[in-house]
Order: sequence, then structure tokens, then C-alpha cells
Amino acid sequence: MTVSAAWPVRRALTAEYGTALPAFVDHHVHLHLIDASTLSARGIAAVVDLGGDPVALARRARGLPRVSYAGAFLTAPGGYPQGRSWAPDATVRPVTDASRHPGVTGGARTAVDAQADAGASVIKVALHADAGPVVSDDVLVAIVAAAGERGLPVVAHAQGAGQVERAIEAGVAALAHTPFDAPLSRRALSRAVAAGQAWISTLDIHRGAAREQAITNLRAFAARGGRVLYGTDLGNGSLPVGLNRRELLALHDAGVRGDALVAALTDAWPHVEPTSAVSTFVPGPAPTDPDDLPTWLSRGTVVTTEELTRVD
Repeated sequence: MTVSAAWPVRRALTAEYGTALPAFVDHHVHLHLIDASTLSARGIAAVVDLGGDPVALARRARGLPRVSYAGAFLTAPGGYPQGRSWAPDATVRPVTDASRHPGVTGGARTAVDAQADAGASVIKVALHADAGPVVSDDVLVAIVAAAGERGLPVVAHAQGAGQVERAIEAGVAALAHTPFDAPLSRRALSRAVAAGQAWISTLDIHRGAAREQAITNLRAFAARGGRVLYGTDLGNGSLPVGLNRRELLALHDAGVRGDALVAALTDAWPHVEPTSAVSTFVPGPAPTDPDDLPTWLSRGTVVTTEELTRVD
């Protein structure tokens, strides 16, 4: 098969021949829950941390992998993920007021500003109605507006009856997880696609009916032209640190195949431009059978772009 973004290369340091692709991104990780030291060796050049201590994350935002982050979860008082053993106090920011004025205690603008001032590239809001209270519609709209004023997209953990639809209605730019707890209507799918909403896959965190529902929803979203981002929720359970072959196979099963699968891996979101200093190197040529592509991609590693010589 032909992969549009791939080109044949030779590695200068090892003289090994293979294929180069743009840098791969895991769009959903939690760095405080993992040892990130092997991510680059296992093919991940950049990560998006979607829930952590913004001060600690600011200290990690150099070197490889490139770290972008949301900072703390914005949530309702007592809402998800407050009180979880894996979510220290600094990773959660309760929002009690829809105020768009800076400096208001508990205000939406104040919470957004705190993450943006700490270097956040995206703002995350928790809409997990199955695990506690969620922010009101007024607060959600205010968070999206305040983030927009800072030039930042909003990503939501949307779970529970009506929460995906709320995220779409409020103009949330991305979903942290492919919806997995219920089928989505054709109207909701069409509206999400028309709004340009992106869905981060995180299919491999599920088993059984939730996994099948997520794959079904993602298949319908992708078939309508929806923007799909590779993401694993790394730190959530027993997931491989690095490229996750199971996630890639699940995306393939959901119809995100060939160039679309590569695009999900290499999308620079929440940035506009990808990192160009490094590339992905996969030994050997791209497979001729499209069904072999997920496994082949999972063998990638991160190398400096200047180390690669094109051999057309």
C-alpha cells in the first residue's frame, strides 16, 4: 500500500534502511502516573497531558517527548475527579461561578487564566455526570468563551446522559474520549463533524460492551469526515508506555485506516504546526497489505530528522 506521508530513508548512525513519517503524538496522557522515559524509544515524540499539576507540567515542557498540557481538570465542586487517589489536589480546579471577569474566586475566567498562565495549550473540563456533579451550562459556556479569549481550545471528558451533546452545543473543540457509554444519534454525529470537533480515540482502555460501543461511535464519526486523534489515556490502567498496537488495531477496526490512521498519529493538535526536529523511523518499507499497517506503525521510534537521508 502507499502511505502518502511516508518516504524511504537511510539512518546515518546505523546505515539502516526504512521509512520516515512525521512525528507521532499521543493526544491523551497523564504524565504524573507513568514513567515517560521510554516514550521516545517506543515511537512517541510528543504528548498532550490532559489532567495534571500545571506547575509540575511547566517544568517538564522541554526535551522529548514534547509536552503540551491542559493543567488541572476544571470541574464542579465535588465533581470528577476530585477525591480520586490518582488525582492530587493540584490536578483539580473547582469552578463555581460563570464569571468571565479575571480574579473572581471560583470564576470560569479565573480558572482558565490560571492554566493559561502556567503555559497550558488546551483547557480541560470534566463533564462526567456518572461520577458526581458537573458544571452548569452557564459555567461551561463561560469556560469555552474564556479559553477562546486566551486562544486555547477546550477538551471535555464527556460521560453520562446528554454530556456529549452538551459539549457539542457549548462549542467544545475536542472530546478526551470517544463516546463509549451510549450510541450517538445521527444528528449529534453530524453536528460534531460540522463543528470541526475532534475525538481522541482511547479505545484500548475499554473492554466488552464499552469497547464495542466506542468503536461503533468512532466508525460513524470517521465515516462522516470527523477529525480523529490517536490517544491512549496513558496512565489509566495497564497500557504500554509508547506506541500502543492494540489502540492502532482498534482504530483500524473503526475504519480509521491507511492515511487516516497516520493522520490521527501525526496531527499536531492542539498546536497548528508539528514538531519538525524529529521524525518517526520504521524499519523496512510500508506493508503492501493495509491490514498490516497498524502493527508496522507500532514498531516506530523517534529519531532526529537530520539523521535521515532520503533514498528515492
